[in-house]
Amino acid sequence: MQIEKKDIKQEVFDLYDDYAHNRLNRRDFMEKLSAYAVGSITVPALMSFLMPDYKNSIQVSADDPRLRSEYVNYKSEKGGGTIKALLSQPVDATRKLGGIVVVHENRGLNPYIEDVGRRAALAGFISIAPDALTPLGGYPGNDDKGRELQSKRDKNEMLEDFIAAYEYLKKHPDCNGKIGVVGFCFGGGIANLMAVRLPELAAAVPFYGAQPPTELVPQIKAPLLLHYAGLDTHVNEGWPAYESALKENKKEYTAYIYPGVNHGFHNDTTPRYDKAAAELAWRRTIDFFTEKLS
Repeated sequence: MQIEKKDIKQEVFDLYDDYAHNRLNRRDFMEKLSAYAVGSITVPALMSFLMPDYKNSIQVSADDPRLRSEYVNYKSEKGGGTIKALLSQPVDATRKLGGIVVVHENRGLNPYIEDVGRRAALAGFISIAPDALTPLGGYPGNDDKGRELQSKRDKNEMLEDFIAAYEYLKKHPDCNGKIGVVGFCFGGGIANLMAVRLPELAAAVPFYGAQPPTELVPQIKAPLLLHYAGLDTHVNEGWPAYESALKENKKEYTAYIYPGVNHGFHNDTTPRYDKAAAELAWRRTIDFFTEKLS
């Protein structure tokens, strides 16, 4: 029997969210999942349904002739040392391009994030998608192992790795010096923190990212475009205080909460993906970057 999204209770997605964010270990996750294994829907079938399908979800292939994509290494002296990243840009560019740092989730530079980097390049930017797992051998090809590895790295050092990526792009001969950042989940939190740390950052787009401490909000100079999932209770609980601080400090921001969708709704490799919300959020993101990075 092929499981369809409409057949799955919201509680199952909530359990997966806890598992994906290390609030639930694999054993407890499978045990709790068993309560929703009914009839021909077994626990292994549910697990298979919830796990990412990278092979069949790529939107822009690695060898797309419209792009020049290559792995590069750059120095992160305050972070993890030498960091590997995917650098992508359109082959037919006739001018210097705005730059975008693409920040991965809590599992390293997996195929989905590489794909997002290529999508950004296809939209007319030069993008860099670093792998914060580089000091530990890089993304291991498996999200569970990726999460385990990432939990061993210091968050502040990883922030420095992405700040170093910003500096790398800023000096790139094909970049116009205007740099934005887009991040997802863990990366959304990093995008918020980069807005705090980098006064010359031209734009920040956190997707369902943890908010920075409100006392740091006065340091933000970059305009923000924030995307939140309506069903994402964990991340959303920090939004009211963040919004209040943004308003109080007269910061430029636009926020969207997409009703009825889960955390991770932009990730098209898992059933949490919501096509309508993801496409709308991405269109808004590209329009925002086009305005701020040109």
